[in-house]
Amino acid sequence: MKKWLICVLTALCGCAGVQRQASEPKRVDILIADFEGETYGDWRIEGEAFGPGPTKGTLGGQMEVSGFEGERLVNTYFKGDDTTGTLTSPEFQIQRKCINFLIGGGMYPGEACINLLVDGKVARTATGPNDRPGGTEALDWHSWDVSGLVGKTAQVEIVDNKKGGWGHINIDQIVQSDRRVVAEEVEQARKFVVKKRYLNLPVKMGARKRIFRLIVDDKVVRDFDIELADGEPDFWVVLDVSEWKGKEVTLKADSLGRVSKGLASVEQSDSIKDSKDLYKERLRPQFHFTSRRGWNNDSNGLVYYRGEYHLFYQHNPYGWPWGNMTWGHAVSTDLVHWKELGDAIHPDKLGTIFSGSAVIDEHNTGGFQTGKEKPIVCFYTSAGGRNPESKGQPFTQSIAYSNDRGRTWTKYEGNPVIGHIRGGNRDPKVIWHEPTKKWVMVLYIEESEMAFFTSDDLKTWERHSEIKSYHECPELFELAVDGDENNKKWILYGGSGDYLVGQFDGEKFTKESESIQFQRGNCFYASQTFNNIPEEDGRRIQIAWGRIAMPGMPFNQQMLFPVSLSLQTTDEGIRMFAEPVREIEKIHGRKRSWKAETLKPGQNLFSGIEGDLFHIIAEFSVGERGEFGFVIRGTPVVYNVEKNEISCKGKGSKLMPAEGRIRLEILVDRTSIEIFGNDGRVYMPIGGILAEDNKTLEIFTKAGSTVIESLEVYEVRSAW
Repeated sequence: MKKWLICVLTALCGCAGVQRQASEPKRVDILIADFEGETYGDWRIEGEAFGPGPTKGTLGGQMEVSGFEGERLVNTYFKGDDTTGTLTSPEFQIQRKCINFLIGGGMYPGEACINLLVDGKVARTATGPNDRPGGTEALDWHSWDVSGLVGKTAQVEIVDNKKGGWGHINIDQIVQSDRRVVAEEVEQARKFVVKKRYLNLPVKMGARKRIFRLIVDDKVVRDFDIELADGEPDFWVVLDVSEWKGKEVTLKADSLGRVSKGLASVEQSDSIKDSKDLYKERLRPQFHFTSRRGWNNDSNGLVYYRGEYHLFYQHNPYGWPWGNMTWGHAVSTDLVHWKELGDAIHPDKLGTIFSGSAVIDEHNTGGFQTGKEKPIVCFYTSAGGRNPESKGQPFTQSIAYSNDRGRTWTKYEGNPVIGHIRGGNRDPKVIWHEPTKKWVMVLYIEESEMAFFTSDDLKTWERHSEIKSYHECPELFELAVDGDENNKKWILYGGSGDYLVGQFDGEKFTKESESIQFQRGNCFYASQTFNNIPEEDGRRIQIAWGRIAMPGMPFNQQMLFPVSLSLQTTDEGIRMFAEPVREIEKIHGRKRSWKAETLKPGQNLFSGIEGDLFHIIAEFSVGERGEFGFVIRGTPVVYNVEKNEISCKGKGSKLMPAEGRIRLEILVDRTSIEIFGNDGRVYMPIGGILAEDNKTLEIFTKAGSTVIESLEVYEVRSAW
């Protein structure tokens, strides 16, 4: 039996609050189920929502589950919210005055709930707290008064007959007791005058999530949840309050225990507390973008304007896991050195802020321009939220714009510009289509369908066509084939990066290929390319989310290094190539080079070369057999001659020699190895924390000598 963590004992004796006589002995609790086994034992299962047994916390695609005890719990998010079923206990006798349990998930009486059955009928029932987008997967205590049922035979029934959002239930630690256990929750508030830029908030990983609201002039301006530290925090996150400097504001925290010190710990500062090691943390990538604090995922709103590359991204400013989706914002003049400006677009009454894109409205078609600067206009998905004003429509499309080069943002008062269509319609990608002189939006609808819209003013949109293609995060752009500006093709792709080649007339995409796999790595997702790059540059530059967990850090996930895309003719047809942008040279350090070198088995050219960060460019003549490659901080990158295959960390790809040679370009950071084969014909981004106790670099050949035509190894400096 797990150690039972009691939040607050609201009645020391007797569930109904009747005080036990001093002479009456205290009775021990009776465990009904703690769900710590790999199976449900003698509980009866119907349907598939409960999976093969209790789960170890969070399931795939689910927000983080917290508040359960031990290692396992009942979690009916198995295969998502559309699975259904019931789980029923064996019969037992009610012997105590209370039945206490932990519960979370959906708030759907009779459909997603836990029931106490007596004589086959529901005698008590309870649900989780959630029935709309947003919310939390945290479990909390609930108690049934069963003093009037003592002596009766009963069963516990856990029900999941609800499909769709929050169509699941989380249950743990069901116990008979004479003590009623509930989480005594109070709302706490602090009022203060804003004098500094930030409020520092303490975070404890795995703590129960609490809801915070910042109120200014009687209006909620920030609404988020946070794993609040009641004691010593793991790290601090910040809430930027600079726009209300000089004003009195109120910070409210819901669901705090009376002994919580979390709200009292919040303090004002012009910097992040305990951040002396900022950008120097043990797992901090040194030339890949990561947010200072919190989670990041999809790249959003990539756009170039007046010498700055703007990178927006999905951001949880207040914690390590996914949640509180907000648009973070950073700028760079060279695609390597990034300056984080702070969060640009925050959740509101329409919901949290999901992915989207950005354009420069050169001709002020939307009427947003107020000064000399051209407006930067961002399109994003409003994903519903806790606020009742969202009216149950979880996914709509909205606009925010800036007239000061992205330093401040205004949401369009007419949001949403596209209402809910169906399912999880999301991730608007907007471009200017020069032949028709119209704005074009491609929007993910659902079930791998993309829809195309046009607009004259960015605010009113007309739907034209659909195409079955890919899942979420659409991208649409044109590329010249083999650099020939008179021979261009359109590319349409989704979250995985796999793409279609075809034609686009401004309203309809006509494919000329079947789906083509773009990348061969283990961490690439949700990429986007920059709008508005000057014609004289001519590149189509892409940044993807690198799905790489960074445990123990105050930040999580990274962006992959920017790549330049091109269309090239190959023996398999037209294919998209990816090469790291040339700006990597800006952080080159010491260079070592070799030419026309014959490498023999056991020979070590790299004696004495050690470090965290490398840029390697190598060209090999391919023999008839064997393997050659690199061992990078203990991780092999191997080319197999017989198989014509490049591989790393269990991922592999065909890579045929070009004129008898293999060219490899490799970027090495603390948590990734990005491999480019034959000038981008193969793109293989590999995520994984490299061995901290191994800084060595090796080059090897097996089963014969290998001729190194040229080899350059650059140590790379930190971009921070």
